[in-house]
Amino acid sequence: MLAPLPVLNVTFIPEEKGVEMLARQIKVTGRAYPLFQIALLILEKAERYTVQLGTKKKADGTVEKIFVCALDDSPWTNEEEAVAHALKTHFGTFYQAERIATEPPKGTYTFVAQCGMSGVILGPPNYHDYQNQLHKLHADKFSRMPFDMFKARVKIVKDEAVVKQWVEEQSFKTEYQCLNVPEPLKLATMEDVEQHFRATHKDAIIKPVETLIIAGPASRTLRSSGLQRLIRQEWESQRHFPLPIATKLSQQFAHYGLQFFKVNKTVTHVSVARPSFLDVENSPVSENIRRIVEFINLNTKCTRKKLVEALAPTPKAAPLIITPVAPAPVADASAPVAQVDTAAAPAVEPAKPAQPEVTPEQTAIISDLHWLIHQGHVLEFANGHMETAKKPAPRPVKEPKAPAAKPANAGAAKVEAVAETVVETEVEVTIPAEAVAATPTEAAAPVAAEVPAPVVAPAPVAEVTPVAVTAPAVESVPPATPQA
Repeated sequence: MLAPLPVLNVTFIPEEKGVEMLARQIKVTGRAYPLFQIALLILEKAERYTVQLGTKKKADGTVEKIFVCALDDSPWTNEEEAVAHALKTHFGTFYQAERIATEPPKGTYTFVAQCGMSGVILGPPNYHDYQNQLHKLHADKFSRMPFDMFKARVKIVKDEAVVKQWVEEQSFKTEYQCLNVPEPLKLATMEDVEQHFRATHKDAIIKPVETLIIAGPASRTLRSSGLQRLIRQEWESQRHFPLPIATKLSQQFAHYGLQFFKVNKTVTHVSVARPSFLDVENSPVSENIRRIVEFINLNTKCTRKKLVEALAPTPKAAPLIITPVAPAPVADASAPVAQVDTAAAPAVEPAKPAQPEVTPEQTAIISDLHWLIHQGHVLEFANGHMETAKKPAPRPVKEPKAPAAKPANAGAAKVEAVAETVVETEVEVTIPAEAVAATPTEAAAPVAAEVPAPVVAPAPVAEVTPVAVTAPAVESVPPATPQA
C-alpha cells in the first residue's frame, strides 16, 4: 500500500530562454499560435520547464514543509527521510567505520534465521541481539511492508556454512570514528551515530524550506518517492488540461509585448497584435492594401503564397535556347589516340535551376501584408491560413427603466408641488440641409400651410362705361411740284 501523497503546490514554469525564442519567432513571422498547444509542447520535454514546489495548508490548518539536504540539494517530505539519506549517501563525510576483532559467541549453534528476501543472516532466534537485528533490517530496507508480513518471510537455515558465516561475523565488531569534530570520538552502534548526527550536523545539513525550484530533468529522478509521485500526477493532470502552465506562459509572453485574443470565443491565441477591423471602403488606404483585404475576404483558407501569386504573379522564365554544336571532324584511324587524364580534368556539376527573384511588385505586396498583420488587420495562423479582422458587433443599447407609477390616491397637494417643480426647457431643433438650400418661399411654405388664412369678402365690381375714341382728321398733302 502506497503512502499518501504530500500536500504541496506543484507549478510547472516554462524555461525562460525557450519562451524568449518563441516570442522572437512570433514577432518575426507575425503568426498567431494557440496558447494551449504551446503549453502542451513545453510539457512534452523536461528540458523545457522547471518545477516549483511550494507549501500548502492542510485541511487541519497545518503546513507541510519541504526538507532539503544541502550536500546534494535533494528534496524530501520529512526530516527522517532527509537524515536517513544523508547518513546513507554521505556517511564517509562525517564518520569512518573500523572493524575490531572480538570474542565469538559462546555456545554451539546448529541453525540460524535468515531473511528470505535480502539474504541477511539474523542469527539464532534465541540469541540476545536477534530482535534488534530483525527490527533494524525491517526499518532499513522493508519499512513499507507490514512487520508481520516481513517476519513471515524469515526462514530457518541449518546449513553449516551459513552458521559458520554468522559466527565469523559476530567475531568482529564495528566502531565508528567521528570526523570533522574538534575532539576525537568513537561510537559503538549506528543508533549512536544517528543521535550524534542529529545533535551535531543536522541543523547545518538538513534545512526546511517553503519554496523550492527543481530543474525539469531532475524532477523525474527524485529520490523521494512521494515527491516523484506527486509531480508525476500533476504532470499527467496538466497533459489533459494545461491551464496552470498556460497562465504562466501568458504572463511571460506579455512581458515581451505579445497580445492575446480568442478565435470563435473559445481558443486563445498569442500574436503580435490583437484583431483590429479595417474599413477599406471608408478609410484612406493604398490600392495594394485594398486589394489584399478584398482578396483575403473572397478566398477562404488563403495563404501568403496564394495571395502573392494572385496579386503579383511571378513572371515566366525565358525559354532555354540550345545552340547546336557542329560535329567534330572524323580523326584518322591510323593516327595515334591521345590519352586524356581524367583525374586532372575538372568535374562538371549539373546546372542547378535558378531561383526566381522577387519582383518589386511582390516586395510591395509582402511589405503591405507585413504592416496589416502587425497592425492586427490581418490574422495569419500557425497553419498558414489568413483571415481579416471582423467588424465588431454593435453593443446592445440599454433601454431606460420606466419610472415607477405613483399611487392613485395621491393628494392634490402633491400634484401641485410636482407641478411647481416642472421647468420649461428649450428644445433644440435641427434644420435639415434641404431646407437651408431651398428658396425663402419654399422654406416657409410648410409653415404657412399650418396657419389658416383669414377669410376676406370679395369687393364689389364697378360698372365700366364704354368710351368712344375719335381718331384725328388727317389732311392730305399735295405732291411737290418739281422746279425747273
